[in-house]
Amino acid sequence: MDLSIVIVNYNTKKLTIDCIQSVLNSKLNFQYEILVVDNGSSDGSVEQIKSLFPHIKVISNKENVGFSKANNQAIRRCSGRYVLLLNSDTIVNENTLDTIICFMDRETSIGAVGCEVNLPDGTLDKACHRGFPTPEASFYYMIGLAQKYPTSPKYNSYHKSYLNMKEVHDIDCLVGAFMMVRKEVIEQVGLLDEKFFMYGEDIDWCYRIKEAGWRIVYNPTVSIVHYKGASSRKKPLKIVYEFHRAMYLFHKKHYAKKYNFFINSVVYTGITLKLAFATINNLLKKVH
Repeated sequence: MDLSIVIVNYNTKKLTIDCIQSVLNSKLNFQYEILVVDNGSSDGSVEQIKSLFPHIKVISNKENVGFSKANNQAIRRCSGRYVLLLNSDTIVNENTLDTIICFMDRETSIGAVGCEVNLPDGTLDKACHRGFPTPEASFYYMIGLAQKYPTSPKYNSYHKSYLNMKEVHDIDCLVGAFMMVRKEVIEQVGLLDEKFFMYGEDIDWCYRIKEAGWRIVYNPTVSIVHYKGASSRKKPLKIVYEFHRAMYLFHKKHYAKKYNFFINSVVYTGITLKLAFATINNLLKKVH
């Protein structure tokens, strides 16, 4: 088996079906399997997916166990040389998978690869091309210097948009919406960290992959479409909390020991304040 495609579904029945169909429509000259993990959906997803695609492996959870844990459930059952994390709210273009596998077969130093991820309006989903969220990078991004100086390696190290976005190059972080990883890399660095419920697990994985000496590469010669946030719209407060919690977990795990007490305190205070403002803003929107 060459490729194992893992899709996590949570109440996105139509999107998931469209995503699976886009994979089946791909011009793929390799053996592949699709594994769908359902996180306790209430929209009839499991029954519909099993009916339409009886050859697909479906893992059905009774509750929403989170993105990391659900992916890990499937990864443990994957038999492919490569494992692709693919969001349920994506559409894969017909040449994307074949091109990426051929690319990985040629470039054996690459541990994980991503492609150009576009939003429905054609603009780039910036999450597919990131630097690690160091305190400095996060600070410049939060105060607006990254947006003001997009071509500056110093101020825009968060999204690294100063790099040529039309050329293949190494990057720090990919996005879990489309991330192809070598099976041997997973065996070396381990599965996704299940402390991350639905944000930050992709950044953490990329960090560990690079620490192990593998390259992370952005390949914009192929692309997908990402209907972003489709499975997270119904519980916005939970989403806001998990997003900020992931920031805290990542810093504590990878950076806290590298910085002094003052810097760490500033980081944790900043995350707490950002969470408070985001929560208040969310509640105000509900009132109006």
